Amino acid sequence: MSAEDNKKLVHSFFEKAYIQHDLDAAAELITRDYCLHDPTRPDFAGGVDAFKRAQKLYLDAISAHDLKINEQIAEGDRVVTRWTVTGTQRADLPGIPNRGCSFKVGGITISRVSDGHIAEEWQDWDDAGLRRQLCAC
Repeated sequence: MSAEDNKKLVHSFFEKAYIQHDLDAAAELITRDYCLHDPTRPDFAGGVDAFKRAQKLYLDAISAHDLKINEQIAEGDRVVTRWTVTGTQRADLPGIPNRGCSFKVGGITISRVSDGHIAEEWQDWDDAGLRRQLCAC
């Protein structure tokens, strides 16, 4: 696949997972042994089921969850996506009791594509900003 094809694949994945909240459709775009490197999820087990569980936790706890892709850059088998997410907490999150607060945070995800699927991602996002916004209201 070309870098442009990889960018389209990752955009489609973000669209399905984080905008449409269709985790089954998004899971079709990742490898069976998908690996997420995210310092806020050091115990990520890997694979499709772990992806779905991790995302469902946030989708269940946040209403009006909306992700905007701000920018994407692709080179070779890597795609960098800069994004912003907004929402309102409606249930407890790990270490964050529900207070019904709204938030807006940003992040960057680097995706590695292999054989037409996302095989691995490195993610860094403003977890401290999320906690500050949800605990301060």
